[in-house]
Amino acid sequence: MSSVRLLTQLSRSARGTRTFSSSATRQDLIQNLYIRELKSYKSPVVAKDAHVGSVKVFTSPTAPKPPVLPADLAAELAAYDAAEPTKADVEAVKHTGLSGEEVGGGAEAFLSFLEADVKPAEAHH
Repeated sequence: MSSVRLLTQLSRSARGTRTFSSSATRQDLIQNLYIRELKSYKSPVVAKDAHVGSVKVFTSPTAPKPPVLPADLAAELAAYDAAEPTKADVEAVKHTGLSGEEVGGGAEAFLSFLEADVKPAEAHH
């Protein structure tokens, strides 16, 4: 047992005495060169008119003009009412061109077509 005690005491004493690094710290040469070059760098002086060829001069857009009401509003409204189509004009167009019956029956026929049941397609064997 005495040999075990001796080994444990030696290991404890060795741990207590080796709390510092025995090797000397070495400097990083590459890092030192890099930092020295960074500290010695002088940025080039930029002239005040260096931007002249590459930047456009800003000009603010002109303010939009407010809309103006016409001087004779009543006359323009009367002209609009005269130009607006009426039901009589639509009936005249119907009789001269294609009517709804010739094309397919009109809106009622279209709605009834939509409401009709869809027939399933038969598979050919």
